[in-house]
Amino acid sequence: MTTLFNIFLMLHIAGGSLGLITGTISLVRKKGDKPHRAIGKLFSYGMLTAGSSAFVLSVLHPNYFLFIVGVFTIYMVSTGYRYIYLKLLGKDQKPALLDWTITTAMGLTGAIFIALGIYKLIGHDNFGIVFIVFGGLSLRFVKTDVDNYRGKIKAKNYWLLCHLQRMIGAYIASATAFLVVNSKFVPFLPPVAIWLIPTVVLVPLIIIWSKKYHVKLQGK
Repeated sequence: MTTLFNIFLMLHIAGGSLGLITGTISLVRKKGDKPHRAIGKLFSYGMLTAGSSAFVLSVLHPNYFLFIVGVFTIYMVSTGYRYIYLKLLGKDQKPALLDWTITTAMGLTGAIFIALGIYKLIGHDNFGIVFIVFGGLSLRFVKTDVDNYRGKIKAKNYWLLCHLQRMIGAYIASATAFLVVNSKFVPFLPPVAIWLIPTVVLVPLIIIWSKKYHVKLQGK
């Protein structure tokens, strides 16, 4: 069991490091060109490796940190990547069973996050705030998925907005994991603050870029 854990731990570290580096590069450089697409693929591979291995690690040795990072990362990267191929929703395209499966799983997990968060807060454990924040964000993205899959499109380039939002969301998970693992270097910050700093800093960036790139549908 120890050997298996160490193998997945190395995969998690390697994938997370690749995701953090390529994600940072993607954030600061030009979007949409060939290098961006190449870097984006590396980011997706790295984050899916990190997320999948984190989920396995959380099962081998139950750990809230790894479970949240794993589930949130897998969902964000998977849907962000899938939206590149879902450009005609609301017209003649229908989401695949895989799309509904990923979104449904995240919806159930997000609800569980919120329930656990409330339970922990009732027990005077402030870590419940982290569960509620990540659960709330997850359900917000899930609602967007459901609307899009049902043809309730709110932007002409909805697929681009969703791709951008999900990939930054995955980067938030990567940055959060990095800060949590290295929290010993900032002992003056409470654990809850360390968990939420990337979210507080980067969610406004999601909002700003979403408004910048939003293309309205005719008549709306």
